[in-house]
Amino acid sequence: MPDQLPLCPECASDLAYEMGALLVCPMCGHEWAAGVAADDDSDAPPTIKDAVGNVLTDGDSVTIAKDLKVKGAGGGTVKVGTKVNGIRLITDGVGDHDIDAKVPGFGQMQLKSSVVKKVV
Repeated sequence: MPDQLPLCPECASDLAYEMGALLVCPMCGHEWAAGVAADDDSDAPPTIKDAVGNVLTDGDSVTIAKDLKVKGAGGGTVKVGTKVNGIRLITDGVGDHDIDAKVPGFGQMQLKSSVVKKVV
């Protein structure tokens, strides 16, 4: 039957029913969004990778992969090979900036993961 609803992710009951945009299990009372797989971990942070595909985590050390012109007070250029220690991954950065770090000689700034390489 193509219209069959998925099993409850909590108790595996096949008695789930639709209530608005949610699916509800009458056996255990669990509610979940329709279309969300049972093993979907939507609370997991997105995987952020560097310029060559290495997975980055909080606290990693990276090097700058290309010269970066710094806008704002002072200006200047962050040179290729500059090592940045103790990065912090962010999801609410400006534009597509997903790293918060303290760059030597420039201070606190946000970087794109596509311009850094993980130090392994």
